[in-house]
Amino acid sequence: MIGSGRSMNSSRLKLPITPDSTYSILMAYIQDLKDLLDEKVRFYNRPSFIESDPIYIPHLFNKKQDIEIAGLFAAVFAWGKRKIIINKCRELIKMMDGAPYDFIMNHKAKDLKPMETFRHRTFNATDVLYFIHFLNIYYSKNSSLEDLFISVNSPEPVEAALINFHRSFFNLPEAPDRTRKHIPTPERKSTCKRINMYLRWMVRDDHLGVDFGIWKQIRMKDLICPIDIHVDRIARKLSLVQRKQTDWVTALELTRKLRKLDPDDPVKYDFALFGMGVLEKQLMP
Repeated sequence: MIGSGRSMNSSRLKLPITPDSTYSILMAYIQDLKDLLDEKVRFYNRPSFIESDPIYIPHLFNKKQDIEIAGLFAAVFAWGKRKIIINKCRELIKMMDGAPYDFIMNHKAKDLKPMETFRHRTFNATDVLYFIHFLNIYYSKNSSLEDLFISVNSPEPVEAALINFHRSFFNLPEAPDRTRKHIPTPERKSTCKRINMYLRWMVRDDHLGVDFGIWKQIRMKDLICPIDIHVDRIARKLSLVQRKQTDWVTALELTRKLRKLDPDDPVKYDFALFGMGVLEKQLMP
């Protein structure tokens, strides 16, 4: 049953951490927290959950560029009910003849006609046509989207990477202003949940066949945990977040706490926090 298994020692959870708390009690609390979250990662970070998650969409493909493109659309569409997200992604991919990279590189003007009726929430034809336009120009000169996320000499490399990606994606003079809202950036104080999730998919190698691990220039240890209302709620209940508002600084605060639990793979705890927040909502109201 979802949510069954080990739980944290309730007395330690309720014990306030104050200057008078002993070092041993603090360490016991941290160990309890790590044990709980590690158990949840083992439960949720497995292939059986792929089919009901937006990551299912890039898993339809084997070619690197198809995975990148399908993953980008799936991540950008990822707000709302997951079933609807997956269905809208499949609708768009069908319009691309089931081959995103080939379509983007070889389509004719008439092939774009069906896109004029496409809509997912606030993402409409103007947005999808610009995405296709940008990706066509980009892939004509580059073999992977990974290069758009590379940054150097930054104390928080993923923050710099997200800023660079946003600026590059909208660097074309014909970029529609309305489309900018679909690619978040730390410069606007966004948590950048969807793009951080996309980076997790592309960068993290879990050796389980869930996350892809096809990008090697970004280190897993530098990834930022995706944070939405579900992750935020559980993180606050577990005292992983103290900041009042939920923004980019909050995402950094959460990730720094998670790095103390696993310095090499902090965003694996996204599986635990999201699973506890969505699938176990009745247990942690």
